[in-house]
Amino acid sequence: MALPATRTRYLFFTGKGGVGKTSLSCATGLALAEAGKKVLIVSTDPASNLDEVLGVALGQQPTAVPGARGLCALNIDPEAAARAYRDKMVEPYRGILPAAAIRSMEEQFSGACTVEIAAFDEFSKLLGDPRATADFDHVIFDTAPTGHTLRLLTLPSAWTQFIASSTGGASCLGPLAGLEKQKALYAATVSRLSNPTETTVILVSRPEAASLREANRSRGELAELGVRNLMLVINGVFATDRQDDPIATAMTQRGAQALAQMPTQLADLPRTTIPFLPRGTVGLEALGMMARPEIADPPKAPADPTSVALPAGLAGLVDEIACSARGVVMTMGKGGVGKTTVAAAIALALARRGGKVTLSTTDPAAHLALTLDGEVPGIQLTRIDPAAEVAQYTREVLDKAGKSLDAGGLALLEEDLRSPCTEEIAVFRAFARTVDEGKDGFVVLDTAPTGHTILLLDAAEAYHREVTRTQADMPEAVRQLLPRLRDRDYTRVLLVTLPEATPVHEAERLQSDLLRAGIQPFAWVINQSLLASGTADPLLSQRGAYEVPFIRRVAHDLGERCAMIPWLAVPPVGKKGLENVLS
Repeated sequence: MALPATRTRYLFFTGKGGVGKTSLSCATGLALAEAGKKVLIVSTDPASNLDEVLGVALGQQPTAVPGARGLCALNIDPEAAARAYRDKMVEPYRGILPAAAIRSMEEQFSGACTVEIAAFDEFSKLLGDPRATADFDHVIFDTAPTGHTLRLLTLPSAWTQFIASSTGGASCLGPLAGLEKQKALYAATVSRLSNPTETTVILVSRPEAASLREANRSRGELAELGVRNLMLVINGVFATDRQDDPIATAMTQRGAQALAQMPTQLADLPRTTIPFLPRGTVGLEALGMMARPEIADPPKAPADPTSVALPAGLAGLVDEIACSARGVVMTMGKGGVGKTTVAAAIALALARRGGKVTLSTTDPAAHLALTLDGEVPGIQLTRIDPAAEVAQYTREVLDKAGKSLDAGGLALLEEDLRSPCTEEIAVFRAFARTVDEGKDGFVVLDTAPTGHTILLLDAAEAYHREVTRTQADMPEAVRQLLPRLRDRDYTRVLLVTLPEATPVHEAERLQSDLLRAGIQPFAWVINQSLLASGTADPLLSQRGAYEVPFIRRVAHDLGERCAMIPWLAVPPVGKKGLENVLS
């Protein structure tokens, strides 16, 4: 079997967005079920595609997977969990407290913080309470991209500390009694996460330098949390001895170099390698091939790229954007599709035309500096740093509101500002401030993976309530944010995808969400196309043929404009590499 060994009851699959966590968690669950085990797969990703991979509609309760006896799955839906949590917390007070007090409580339970803690409550029930999963031999958690996962894993300690240090009886979530009841469950969750006889965390990576760096960062931060029973899976390893195909040669060399240079502590972990597969990993048949790659069909004849009308390159979109001389460009999409690369390439092109360009990111993983690989004249590189934004926001609130409060009131305000909700507000302010800079030049924003981005955009009303509650001012940049995002002459949203099922379908859902918010995407960008690369390698060409229906779907049905970037033999890093992205 090519899949990682599974000796513990609880398994976590985590890693950089787009490395194949969902596919691997599902393939592992399927293999265990075929071996006679009862298995539950749980997605904690706000942008879960577990339904699509397993081919079954999922809810918050275990659902049997057709065709896989013993295998069940569920999604932890953060929004549904938040609604249930809000009802649970408010319902006992209906008919007892005045209507105005009930409305105030409902507002307090409407922020992004409530979504986070409610989703974690559901997660804790499954991990911290063995009775919740007593019917299963194994519980597999398909976790969100790394930044979200690490925040999720640290929540038990963060919230337990917050409850312990809180004295005023209220929090950004309302009455603390509701949180106090969770302390024992949270303690059990922390204990189970760090118990090597019960839990294994599987770091998933591609044979790529950025992906391996992210895996090593996760390894270090997990170790600080006391989670040390770790394994490494390298997914999608391609190797060929052929020297007559530059794409195949470059992919082989790039992967080998990344693996040879991986950090020592990461290389020392128990490791499993999954070979490059020439088709997608959606459906039970494809998942079975991850466990038994030897059953895959032999490569077919190379696809003919001239048989498909391929979209033009990225340069045409840049020409159109440059005509306005100012505004905001946002790259959005599933983690791992190349949003950072596209954002950096567009910023480079705009700067070379003499424009004033700010290149920034809201992504917790923030790889912009590594992608640029040095200073570029005309580009100001910035990052929204949560720690710095929280410190600044806290100072402002205390300076304004603290002067008029007595000692008790000041203590309550300081307590409120220590809650995790404060980070959401502070980061949202910084996001709005960065968008505001588009009135004086170009701002290119490399945004976080889809789920985080949508939570950020949806936070406008919640933010307004929170700043009112903490007596902070509503900055003009925040007042103008939604109108600016909806102004197609000011903000241009580029949906970035790979020519594969899951990234396309997820970007399609994102486009629907944006349209409901009144935000019209400017264009789609199909990245890393093997069909457009010119490769004649049989295995890579077979994968290129697999891309055809997804390219047609994006170019003909989903986008007003569409650009394509081929898989490039030269890595898209630094000025030279990014210039190839634009050609």
